[in-house]
Amino acid sequence: MLLQYPHCPKKEEWIVTSIAIKAEGLIKRYRDIVAVKGISFDVEEGELFGFLGPNGAGKTTTIRMLTGLSKPTAGNVELLGLDIKANAATTKGFTGVVPEASNLYDELTALENLLFMGKLYGVKRRERYERAGALLELFRLQEKRDRPFRTLSRGMKRSLTIAAALIHNPKILFLDEPTVGLDVMAARSLRSAIRKLRDQGMTIFLTTHYLEEADVLCDRIAIIVRGQIIAVEKPEELKKMAIKEQAIELTIRGSVSILVDQLAALIGAKPIIVGSNTLRCSGTANSLLPHICRAIQDTGAEIESVNTIKPTLEEAFVRITGLSSTMMAMEKGGK
Repeated sequence: MLLQYPHCPKKEEWIVTSIAIKAEGLIKRYRDIVAVKGISFDVEEGELFGFLGPNGAGKTTTIRMLTGLSKPTAGNVELLGLDIKANAATTKGFTGVVPEASNLYDELTALENLLFMGKLYGVKRRERYERAGALLELFRLQEKRDRPFRTLSRGMKRSLTIAAALIHNPKILFLDEPTVGLDVMAARSLRSAIRKLRDQGMTIFLTTHYLEEADVLCDRIAIIVRGQIIAVEKPEELKKMAIKEQAIELTIRGSVSILVDQLAALIGAKPIIVGSNTLRCSGTANSLLPHICRAIQDTGAEIESVNTIKPTLEEAFVRITGLSSTMMAMEKGGK
């Protein structure tokens, strides 16, 4: 894809690239503490890339280095092929940053905050109003446009903070824990808006400690623990890492007790009873289904469903990191 950046009008400065974010050997040290330990990864254009890890793993520190808000102790960052240290003004012109705590003004209305941010980014007056209106519609905030920011709900504040980061139409959006502390409906609405942005071709870098959020939103996920990346894969590939052995779950009408001994004799292992009418057998569908059909036929049981058990991202996280999934469920505060 041929890109022409703002503030880089000369043709010889145009860059052909499909990599939106490139991090190489990033290290961040605070005196005796090394928060990020030499991480490297690429994010492709148009990708929704998740940065998943427990609180304190180095997610926010990394996003601050990627956006130029914090200088790495060592390593380099390129955005759309440009080194951010040598091209700070240019890269800030095509990136949007949503911090964990909102950076908007309590006394300004929703509309005034968007217009003010647009002015800071150098968006022309007419375009500021057009974009502000479109963003208020995207995030379902039209009816709140004249409400002071401080009077909005937490979910509305997060939505408006993201909208403000989009006012200059950036190519790359950095989201740091966008749904932290939100109720279920507000988080669902915000995730829907994030999907729409990705569907429009925007590159999104998302940090989160919510496993379910990363699973439903991300094209690829990097897992960071104690400042080190230990896996970078698509969600489905990460889940495959959690599979110890395949299993089939069988549900019938009535009690499964009549099937247990029959299936144990046929498959050579006793099924696990997981409910009054549901049991689980270890093995693949190809190997188990003939035996299940035989047991059903012999006992006269009536089958309701047969399902292959699929691993969850939570199971993958626990298996890959060795950490308890409860570490990921800890809440963090935010404005």
